[in-house]
Amino acid sequence: MSLPSPAASPSSKVVELDAGSARRKRQRSESMQSDSSSLKRAASEGPRSVNHDPPTISTDDIDAYMAEQGERSIDAVTLMPPPTPPHEPPHDLPPAQKYHYVTQRRPGQMQVSETWFIVSRVWYRRWENACRGIVDKSGPLDEKDVGPVDNTPLVDRDGNLVSNLTEGVDVEFVPWDVWKAFTTWYGPAIHPLPRSVIARGHLGEPSLELRPPRLKVLTLVDSRSDGPDGPPHNYVILSTKDTVRKLSQELLTSVSPRTDVTYRIWKIQPGEYPGSLFPASKLAAQGAELLEINDKTLEDALIEFDDPFVVEFLQDGKWLSDQMSTAPAPAASTPYVPPPLFGTGEDFFTRPFTRTSAGSSTKAHDSQVAPFKSFGFSKNRLLQEPGTLGLGNMGNTCFMNSALQCLAHTKELTDYFLSGVFLNELNPENPLGMGGAIAQAFGALLDRIWAKDATATSYSPREFKMQLQRFAPQFSGYQQHDSQELVAFLLDGLHEDLNRVLKKPYVEKPDWEGGGDLELVQLAQKSWHGYMQRNDSVIVDLFQGQYQSTLVCPECQKISITFDPFMYLTLPIPVTKKWKHIIEYIPWDTSQPHLRVHVEIGRDSSFKELRALLGRWMSVPPENLLTLEIFNNRFYKNLDDTVLCSDMSDSDTIVCFELPCNGRQSRSYKKKETDPFILPVFITDIQASRSTYSYRGQTNFGRPFIVVVDLEYSRSLQAIYEAVVERLQRWTTHARDLFTWEETPSVSVDSVPIPVPPMDSLTEIKENGEVVRVEDMNIDEGDITDEKAVVLQEDVTMESVVPGTPRIVGVKRDIFNLRVQAGQKDYGTGFGSYSSSGQRFDSWETRLEETENGAPLLKEMDALYCEFDENLKTYYFGEEASNWEHALWTNNFWRVFIHPDYAEAKKAGAEKRSKGLTIDDCLTEFTKEEQLGEDDLWYCPRCKKHQQATKKFNLWRVPDILAVHLKRFSNSRALRDKIDTFVDFPIQGLDLTDLVGERKVGQRLTENGIDIEELGMGNIEEPPIYDLYAVDEHLGGLGGGHYRAYALNHVTEQWYHFDDSYVTKTEPSQAVNANAYLLFYKRRSNQPLGGKTHLKIEEARISVDDVIEPTPSVDTQLPTPPNEIAASAFVSPQKPQNISWRTPPSRNKSSPLPSPPPLRELQNLEESQGDTFDTFVPITADHSLLMAGEEAFRFPSPFKPTSPTSSNEVEADDDDPANLREFEASPIQLLDGEWHQLSSSTSSSPVDSRIQPVFRCQLSEKRSRGQ
Repeated sequence: MSLPSPAASPSSKVVELDAGSARRKRQRSESMQSDSSSLKRAASEGPRSVNHDPPTISTDDIDAYMAEQGERSIDAVTLMPPPTPPHEPPHDLPPAQKYHYVTQRRPGQMQVSETWFIVSRVWYRRWENACRGIVDKSGPLDEKDVGPVDNTPLVDRDGNLVSNLTEGVDVEFVPWDVWKAFTTWYGPAIHPLPRSVIARGHLGEPSLELRPPRLKVLTLVDSRSDGPDGPPHNYVILSTKDTVRKLSQELLTSVSPRTDVTYRIWKIQPGEYPGSLFPASKLAAQGAELLEINDKTLEDALIEFDDPFVVEFLQDGKWLSDQMSTAPAPAASTPYVPPPLFGTGEDFFTRPFTRTSAGSSTKAHDSQVAPFKSFGFSKNRLLQEPGTLGLGNMGNTCFMNSALQCLAHTKELTDYFLSGVFLNELNPENPLGMGGAIAQAFGALLDRIWAKDATATSYSPREFKMQLQRFAPQFSGYQQHDSQELVAFLLDGLHEDLNRVLKKPYVEKPDWEGGGDLELVQLAQKSWHGYMQRNDSVIVDLFQGQYQSTLVCPECQKISITFDPFMYLTLPIPVTKKWKHIIEYIPWDTSQPHLRVHVEIGRDSSFKELRALLGRWMSVPPENLLTLEIFNNRFYKNLDDTVLCSDMSDSDTIVCFELPCNGRQSRSYKKKETDPFILPVFITDIQASRSTYSYRGQTNFGRPFIVVVDLEYSRSLQAIYEAVVERLQRWTTHARDLFTWEETPSVSVDSVPIPVPPMDSLTEIKENGEVVRVEDMNIDEGDITDEKAVVLQEDVTMESVVPGTPRIVGVKRDIFNLRVQAGQKDYGTGFGSYSSSGQRFDSWETRLEETENGAPLLKEMDALYCEFDENLKTYYFGEEASNWEHALWTNNFWRVFIHPDYAEAKKAGAEKRSKGLTIDDCLTEFTKEEQLGEDDLWYCPRCKKHQQATKKFNLWRVPDILAVHLKRFSNSRALRDKIDTFVDFPIQGLDLTDLVGERKVGQRLTENGIDIEELGMGNIEEPPIYDLYAVDEHLGGLGGGHYRAYALNHVTEQWYHFDDSYVTKTEPSQAVNANAYLLFYKRRSNQPLGGKTHLKIEEARISVDDVIEPTPSVDTQLPTPPNEIAASAFVSPQKPQNISWRTPPSRNKSSPLPSPPPLRELQNLEESQGDTFDTFVPITADHSLLMAGEEAFRFPSPFKPTSPTSSNEVEADDDDPANLREFEASPIQLLDGEWHQLSSSTSSSPVDSRIQPVFRCQLSEKRSRGQ
């Protein structure tokens, strides 16, 4: 099941790269297909020698290979598989064939164990343009000058891969044979980045391991100093598919040149270790675990990015760690907790506290939850407040940690898991689920977070991440991901793993057949009932609502209404990021000035929308506009309907030509036989020699423009020449001198409008190019007159003239040489510079010979070139050194155009920014009616065709837990951006009364005397008002940044701020900020939330034995104030911490809702001290109260030490006599009708680990059942 929000943005199909922090020295590897383990051995088990044979691969051979690849001077050891050498690429290939060679091999599918290489997109684009003869804005580049592959933009100063990289935008992936070709043709690469293809997920999908684990290497020394010692430590980089055995070999190699030494390896807590020497006295304080060497994978061993390892050598037959373990236990230590990326104040969780552990060992079960081993710890410990456990960052996993904290503080969901109800609802046979693994991993994580006896301040959720990436390979590795995508996947996965429907029936979706409120309610109920026939789980009970979608056909007014479920709401933020630019607008009428138009349009808009805007402002049909980019005196890019405005940079020159015909930039345009030719015209100069058809001395200058030649005129070279001159006159102050003039007779004649400057002097251009000033006003035919550097005045229309006024009789010949070049696609944007493609010009004589009588001389994709010699170029346009003094394309001749709509939009935007946004504005935007786009048409069953219908979303029914996703990220093709606008949202009292359709329709039906209970509608009297309990926030930009969470602890009613492992108290007002990304609200209600799920939890409460566990005599780090007794009377049971994933109970298909395994209720319940205190009698260890043949349901002690892999805690020894405790009764107190355990500071009464902690329950319920 997948339930995206109706307004969710499409997921971008790109591969995000992450930041690698490793410094690579040289690449060493055996096979990538190997295993590792997480089983560790305590020091008290005795010393373990690890004598390994040296690697079978020759170090010299590998070093030689890596030196050949250019990696000679990088610091850390990198391990990669030796690739299979490809065939030697051909050496002497022309650029076009090299391009073909690469493009033929790149599309190959990745195979497991292959090696691919990361190539900078900057270098690859330069190489691509050089091979194809394309000149971009950086200038022309010959293929021989490309140089070696340069990945410098992809790495930091230490040679580590930077973050926020996208395939096709920042990088390209190439196989080994393409890489070999690049190094053969252009030499050794700069910063080569080989990566292995590994199998990820339970389906074994091939995936490029972009960020292989980087592991820290230290050496154990006999030092008792608390400070860092020695130079900076090294790193070892391996694949997650490498083995622990290989890891041990590489760790040894990184710190010692010898391989014949006896050594062993300790794994210590993650943290910052600046020095490479680790004092033996700090092993215990850092929770050291002895690494057991085997052939399991690092992934299975739960070894994560940046995990530290300490290599210990046998010295004089003794281990340094054994000498430390016999010494007195160290005093209370302060384990390192990484500081937050964005500090918010003092963290009281980082204060020093004492760590404890037994001194003996515990035999580990062979499970995926690895036990935590330690030694030499004291017995004193401080307890953590339940729900305040930080989650360690395992390498860009803050997106996961923040999401988990929000879900873990959803009280109703937590109660469901901690009560054990989920075990009876596991649906491992669901083909859409994950075999129950995600549900069990999440349940185990909740046990840890809400453990009452936890002493660790943080825990790295390795087991959960391992299960997550098994079924969602997109979350594998150490890249940054979207927290909302994780929440969506996790809720969907939990739903399918816990779906109470064992066999999903086929259900047909009902259609709207018209009617009023009654029929609308019936359709909604039928849709919801059909959905529930296939989907029924705790997630449906808590998180899922229903929305109404209404489509209206614009032609026949057909109305289509559907009801669909949603699991979270994606709300658009009504702040459209604007794209601002100045468009150079060229009217077709040469008497009209060319304009610089200020525009502001949405960044997601295409140039189709921009042309529509310009067409409205200029009163021109938008289809008659042609938009192009100009660069280096030619058209650089065809800005058709497919191009987004946001693809253009602020410095790009964008020009819009008004045409007398359709500009043909729409994909839906169909060419007609009578269409005129639309041709680009480029102004060029030329050297004297004209002996060939192609000239190396030619360069473009000035402004390219567009000419339109009707089919009739395209048959005449003279007509084509005149059409070009007519367009050229816009760009020169000497436009008059482009034409031949004569004195007009007294009769009126038709003529064309032409700008006429003052005629106090005339200038004549001789055939040899000499310019002569003539003072005589008598104008002879053939003279060219004008004043140098004159500014155009008002136009003169010569429809009625007076005697003696000059008129145009034709264009002046031989002003420029008109040439034509074929195959210039998209107005010549396919080629970088004039004649740089090597194409020759077509001669007009050849075209005349080839064409039949009356056939056009022009062809589609022709381009015209006006070649000016130096004298005429200077006369008409001036010189570049003097800023083209006779040209009209300079800044002085552009008129600025500000449309009233633009000015009003700027004013409204400023007012909106000052007013601010609220979540109500986002909800209004979500429910706003909009028209479907051309790419998202709806098929109208009445019209029998696709239509651009109007669509509107409405909330119909809302869930108990409302997850709101503020759509801050834009993923429109290449556009990647984040909206960081502050959106105000209430902490308490989010009122959706006016937005919920079911409630409004139900009230109208009730007023009309219709019994809504018979329709199956819910309680419409209770308003849908919500209170905030968690916020997931994102700081930074798209694809990177950092995630943090705010959450309300429902036991203590205290808000906390979770920054990975760093946890602090906070105020709820701090959660309302511009970084808020996911909001979690809980509905106010007089009734328990969760529906069927709540009933099952209550059944579990009643079935649990009423046994109170005594409180051990310990200091509580975060005590709950006496006046803050939790509203929830639920004490969470603890699940086993060192067993493999629990086997789901059998599901009887005839009874899909079995009860939890029952525990015998106590037989004796005595009242003590009136109605205030009760005393419970404990169950004995022999389970004598169980029926014959009935199996006991065992729970571990909540006082059992926490996380096997916690970064701050270790397990006590199960065989320690101190852990074999006697049963004692524990005093309880009845407060507000609920049982509460009394804590004591003077005595402790431990309980055997086989007894489940009691649920505080309503005394009235107990007595009503005769207890």
